[in-house]
Amino acid sequence: MNFPERFSNLPAYAFPRLRALLDVHEPGGEVVHMTIGEPKHAFPDWVRDAVMRNMESLNSYPANDGSEPLRRAICGWVSRRYGVALNADRQVMALNGTREGLYNAAMALCPEVKNGQTPVILMPNPFYQVYMIAAMSVSAEPIFVPATGDTGHLPDYAALPSDILDRTAIVYICSPANPQGAVASREYWRGLLALAEKHDFRIFADECYSEIYRDTPPPGALQVAQDIGADPERVVIFHSLSKRSNLPGMRSGFVAGGPECIARIKQLRAYSGAPLPGPLQAAAAEVWADEEHVTENRRLYREKYAVADAVFANTSGYVGPEAGFFLWLPVEDGEQAALKLWRETGVRVLPGAYLARDVGGQNPGRGYIRVALVAPRNETERGLIQLRDCLYK
Repeated sequence: MNFPERFSNLPAYAFPRLRALLDVHEPGGEVVHMTIGEPKHAFPDWVRDAVMRNMESLNSYPANDGSEPLRRAICGWVSRRYGVALNADRQVMALNGTREGLYNAAMALCPEVKNGQTPVILMPNPFYQVYMIAAMSVSAEPIFVPATGDTGHLPDYAALPSDILDRTAIVYICSPANPQGAVASREYWRGLLALAEKHDFRIFADECYSEIYRDTPPPGALQVAQDIGADPERVVIFHSLSKRSNLPGMRSGFVAGGPECIARIKQLRAYSGAPLPGPLQAAAAEVWADEEHVTENRRLYREKYAVADAVFANTSGYVGPEAGFFLWLPVEDGEQAALKLWRETGVRVLPGAYLARDVGGQNPGRGYIRVALVAPRNETERGLIQLRDCLYK
């Protein structure tokens, strides 16, 4: 029996790799989970009521592209947050989690050939792993662009050779960045949009962490595109309720962009997609319309930023995140640090190399660990103190 070769050389995914590294050893203390970015703050109580009120819709197939109330709620949120008016019928589609959208948008929008050659899909390194799999699935060449301290933890796409940029069909960019917490400024977005215009590619803006920040709301890709009069087909954005509203299990996100892009994504969804169940669509519409719970959620993360800043105040190399809920902490070797921490304290973190790809023998995540600030404040503080005392003293 034959099997496809295209994914046969993939390394194990980050979390199976982590289990293989750590689980053969006993933890050195009470376990503190700081690996996966799964929010643990409470979601609003009324979400349960909203789901239950709409349970009868399970008797019907859900709207494939998102119900009209959900799409209008999403458009209302985009208008309030970014000042961008979207057409709910032509520029928005609901997603069953943004990972689905980040993958299928490449399937729908990446051309088979760019300037007579194999197309390129650019992505930051470290990166969210679905970007790479999407590129491989459409037979594009994935190119991993360093996002290190030297580049402000965002990829410098403009530094790439022109022959690569001329083959580029899609660029992935995550802002606020996972794992580093860096935020793309308006100047960064303007530069990337100009580069996209010059070399004729699309920008896929993964903005799932946009509502968790210290002081200033991160600017959005569509917002800056509108401000400078860029072609709306240049930018496709992706958002989610997972981080914003502590609802990762709801699997509710959306994709938005130019009408032609969204039409092609919808066409693919019509054949292959799995829409969000009706009761969850109805509840999601109410969640997108409410900001009170988001403000409270952000306050809780700001408290944990302050805790991290205090714990690591005298730690060389510590840089607190601008946004998001991860610490990207420098160590000599991420795997060795994660194993030492687990065996001596029971604190569980993710080696940075598991989120990056070796390029030219270098892995930009090797000298880091990623630490998720998702647990309650007291547990987070306890874990961070143990981490500091184990690895930095």
